[in-house]
Amino acid sequence: MSEIIWDLNLIQKYNQSGPRYTSYPTALEFNESYNDDDFQIAAARYPDKPLSLYVHIPFCHKLCYFCACNKIITRHQHKVDIYLDYLEKEIKYRAELFKNRRVTQIHWGGGTPTYLDEEQSLRLMAMLRKHFNVSEDAEISIEMDPREIELDMLDHLRQIGFNRISMGIQDFNKEVQKLVNREQDEDFIFALMKRAKELGFTSTNIDLIYGLPKQTVESFLFTLEKVIELNPDRMSVFNYAHLPSRFAAQIKIKDEMLPPPQTKLDILQKTIETLGNAGYKFIGMDHFAKPDDELAVAQEQGILHRNFQGYTTQEDADLLGMGVSAISLLGDSYAQNHKELKQYYAEVENRGIALQKGLTMTKDDCLRRDVIKALICNFKLDYVSFEQDYQIDFKVYFKEDLELLAPLVQDGLLDIGETGITVSPKGRLLIRNICMCFDIYSRQQARRQQFSRII
Repeated sequence: MSEIIWDLNLIQKYNQSGPRYTSYPTALEFNESYNDDDFQIAAARYPDKPLSLYVHIPFCHKLCYFCACNKIITRHQHKVDIYLDYLEKEIKYRAELFKNRRVTQIHWGGGTPTYLDEEQSLRLMAMLRKHFNVSEDAEISIEMDPREIELDMLDHLRQIGFNRISMGIQDFNKEVQKLVNREQDEDFIFALMKRAKELGFTSTNIDLIYGLPKQTVESFLFTLEKVIELNPDRMSVFNYAHLPSRFAAQIKIKDEMLPPPQTKLDILQKTIETLGNAGYKFIGMDHFAKPDDELAVAQEQGILHRNFQGYTTQEDADLLGMGVSAISLLGDSYAQNHKELKQYYAEVENRGIALQKGLTMTKDDCLRRDVIKALICNFKLDYVSFEQDYQIDFKVYFKEDLELLAPLVQDGLLDIGETGITVSPKGRLLIRNICMCFDIYSRQQARRQQFSRII
């Protein structure tokens, strides 16, 4: 069976706004009544679960106009030292709750984590290893900006324990790069990738964005050719969501420069076709991986997981986020730190933590989360596992939701059988629409308008 069938009429029909489901409920539902007592209860609930650590590094050298991340643009390297002082306090405070946990995954995101120089990155890694029980075979990954890094920095990162890298390239076309303020050296990117493989990084990922100013099908095919030549293990190809009212930097990108909706669809169709022909498997939404990559294998085995970093194989791990704006997922509880750096500093100074809001999930939230996760990760679900885990009759409990799915079934996006649900090759690109039928919160139209379009 083909992984995807491209049906333009259906894609146009269902191309509305909706969540990306890196969490359910989404961060829009987090509230400030959630406090540190709730966090501590959540941290103690599953003491045997392994732990995944996420550290947010907000600093960047330059402003990329498309960016929607929580970042701070500065050329003052000493600001990192101040940030690490506060981060150390938070790490010490939080680590007390997780003394007996085994850390199986560490991820540095941002911003630009490679903004840190050798000494600073060594200091942060040493902090994590000192206060947490980091497994010898832990996955340790970092997001990289290839514009502001020396080649030998890769040697340093490998030396202090990193074994995975994710590189933001976005587009190889010089005109596009200039218009989004992200000009980069193509030869150096190739040198970085070559060096990463020589050093034994076990996984390499490249991020691209389609829908940027002046992109055409032909120009993006040029980018894809270069990326296929780079031969990463994984790829993320994101849809640019132009929301200048929410992200000030995007004002620099003029509407008339953007490719029209049909061109964006053509770019996506060609991307799926080109990467498929190059041997990459469509994992879901924006993610592609080689068939022998862990993500592809996990999906084949039905054990793929999804969290705030996207798709992951760490299904049974709790996620502890540290740093400004970082989000944690502990069992059935979400928690998020303050997004403003000054506020983050003030809270850590006063309390040792910077928790701003969160959510303790209800039984219904947990059930719907698991249904959405099964569909978005594995494109299928069996009723029996949910009925056993939650003591429900699936068809009775989700009667209204299954009725909402009826038009999608009629359009061939999925099949609802006696024992479960299977997403069709036509429906895989529209998996977010399918998940939204189980999402109680997104049924409010005002909620949907706060998300980007599906495609």
